[in-house]
This record gives sequence, C-alpha cells and structure tokens, in this order.
Amino acid sequence: MFAHVRILACEIAFLVLLMFLCGCISTSIGEVGYANDAITASINNPNGPSDAFVQATIYRVVGLSQQEYSVVMTSAKLNTGGNTVLIPVVLSPGNYKLKMYLIQNGERKTAVIRDIVV
Repeated sequence: MFAHVRILACEIAFLVLLMFLCGCISTSIGEVGYANDAITASINNPNGPSDAFVQATIYRVVGLSQQEYSVVMTSAKLNTGGNTVLIPVVLSPGNYKLKMYLIQNGERKTAVIRDIVV
C-alpha cells in the first residue's frame, strides 16, 4: 500500500517539475515599455539564434473605451537568452494597450497583451 503512495507521489512531483521546465523552453515576451519614440520589449529566447518579427497592434485607451491607433512590425535577430527589441513608433502622451505577437519561421510563437503609459 505504501509503495503505491510513494510511486504516485513521485509521479506527481515529476509532472510538476516537467510543467515548470516546459514553461522555460519557449520564447516569451516579457516587460514592455516606451522610450525615445520606440516600444521596447524584452524577449527571452532559450533556443539558438534566430530571425523573428515582432508585431504590435496599438490601441489608445481613453476612459472606458479603446480605439485602434496603429499596427507596427519590425524584424529582430534573437540571440540565445535575453534580447531587447525596439519597435519605432511615435506615441503622444496617454494610455495604450498593446497586443504583441512574436513570429518565428512564419509561425506565431507567442502573444501578449500589455498596458503602457506614455
């Protein structure tokens, strides 16, 4: 009886560890900000160097409504590890919502929604 409980506990621990590790092996978009007429995005690339595109759909938020402001895209050469990508765009002061997409090898790898204040 105790052997079955130990095996089950080991299996559960292994699955939890595997879930944490799987989250660490995909390319992800982290912090996003705005400075010097460009959106800055930190991108973690655990794989080898690759070419990518970063697309941002920008919505201006006023009160409780949002309106599409612009769609911008830039190419990026991602190195293994942390990268910072600059997306040139001029934004006037205000609140914005960004829907950002990372595209590698013609496939969307990840997407995030971020809020920024300019």
